[in-house]
Formats: sequence, C-alpha cells, structure tokens
Amino acid sequence: MSSQAQSSLQGVDRAALLRVVEPIVRAHGAETVEVELRPEREGWILRVYVEKAGASDQNLSTRDAAVNLELCAGVSRDLSPALDVADLIPHAYRLEVSSPGVERPLRGERDFVRFGGQKAKIKLRGPFGDAPDGLKNLRVVVGTLDGVADGKVYVLEGKRRHEVPLSMVESARLVFEFGRVIQQNRR
Repeated sequence: MSSQAQSSLQGVDRAALLRVVEPIVRAHGAETVEVELRPEREGWILRVYVEKAGASDQNLSTRDAAVNLELCAGVSRDLSPALDVADLIPHAYRLEVSSPGVERPLRGERDFVRFGGQKAKIKLRGPFGDAPDGLKNLRVVVGTLDGVADGKVYVLEGKRRHEVPLSMVESARLVFEFGRVIQQNRR
C-alpha cells in the first residue's frame, strides 16, 4: 500500500511533509491518519486526516476516534504558516484538515486488525496470475474483515472467506452500513 500513499502526494517528499505536519497535529492532541495532495476541479488540495491521539494504539472505533471542528480548525491555523515556511509544495494549493470519517482509509496491517468485524472495500493491484484461486478474477473485494495473519487479511464475503495478501492491496477503506451497530473488542 505504500505506492498508493506515495502517489497520493504527487511527487512531494512524504517524509519532509510529515516532519512539518506531525508535530503540529500532536500539539493539538491528535494523530495523523493520512496526508494526500490531489488535483481537483477547484485546484490542488492538501488534505490532512487526523483523529484523537492514541486512537490507533487503543483500537478506538471511528466514532470514538473522531475529532471536532474546533480541533481541525486549530491544526489548520497552525499548520498553514508552517507549510508556507517549509515550501515543500511547488504550486498553489488549499489546505483541508478533517477526520477521516466513517469510511476511513485502511493503511496497513494494524488498521485491518483494528477494524476487524467491520465491512471494508479492498481494491487489488494486478497482475493477478499469482493470486490465490479465489482472487484471480477479482479487482475489488467487499466484505467483513475477519483477521490478519502471515501477511494476509481475511475477508468474509457472504459464505466465502477470501485470503488477500497485503502485498496485493492497492487501497482499502471501511464501508459504512446504515443502521448497523458495531461491537468492537477493546483492550
């Protein structure tokens, strides 16, 4: 999934950008979930997704990890001048700081474990010739996250259990289901 994270910054040095972003986010009692730079109709947008500090370590649900508008505004207010000074992005852009939301991206094994039991959409990268039999013709797997072991995430899709090598995951995100209450195991 690292290539997807790299492409989401459009050639900007990810490590240098995070050296600017993360201390400011932490100072506001939050942690960085993802940073992306994308061209959109109204121009370039730098999005910084944040959640409450410790959310990942404590395996908090998206609801319990959510941040409020005041926190996002504070991060944005302090981050904007720091990014101007660092001058890492070679063109004009608009800064957005927000919660990743209920359909948050899943980045790596830790997120697949954290959100076990929840529904997710996983896009696979090709070519698929060396894929496990059940995945050879699939580009997308949608189902309930059912564990992680030996570099694979297990996904229940109806009565089928897919074994998806993490190396085949191009991108993944939670899928919000209206009316469903999720019970998560807490440490």
